[in-house]
Amino acid sequence: MEGSYISRPFLKAMIHALDSTDYTQMSEIDAMVAELVAGRERGGRLFLIGLGGSAANCSHAAADFRTLCDIEAYSFDNLANLTALANDEPWYEVFVQWLEKSNLCRDDLLYVMSVGGGTQEVSQGLVKAMNYARDGETHIIGVAGRDGGALAILADACVIVPKPIDQSLITPITESMQLIIAHLLVSHPMLKRQKTAWEGK
Repeated sequence: MEGSYISRPFLKAMIHALDSTDYTQMSEIDAMVAELVAGRERGGRLFLIGLGGSAANCSHAAADFRTLCDIEAYSFDNLANLTALANDEPWYEVFVQWLEKSNLCRDDLLYVMSVGGGTQEVSQGLVKAMNYARDGETHIIGVAGRDGGALAILADACVIVPKPIDQSLITPITESMQLIIAHLLVSHPMLKRQKTAWEGK
């Protein structure tokens, strides 16, 4: 019983984030769907970037978009490529270098996942990547926590995860919501084209 009681604050914060997102952010989710549909129709690719747990979420989401939605999706999870760029360039330039070498263009989409949304002090690499995309007229979508940082300003569609009841939970709640929203998107009837292995079983 003691363990169950200790777990309740986190679950309560998660429920709060889900309820608040439902009421305040559905128009942004609809806009993300529209951007993804339009990108697929014009033959564009989807590039997903994030740091830490958000990077892991990007890897998961890229696989789902590719498998379930027939979207050519990529996340920057090639360790050799990442460390080679980080060795040759300043760390905050690695995303720009990756996007540049991938020939990012206006037909593509950049999907950013970030707890803080990127500032000049924290997650500078994400901010530089978003500015690079903007310069090339590539549309940006994303999910961020707090006030959304640079992502909220630069994105064409961005879900801001509501501040949790307990501020010490902002990272796990935001990263959990990133994956929930990604699953919402790949399950959306306007995006999903392929069945999962478990459907109908």
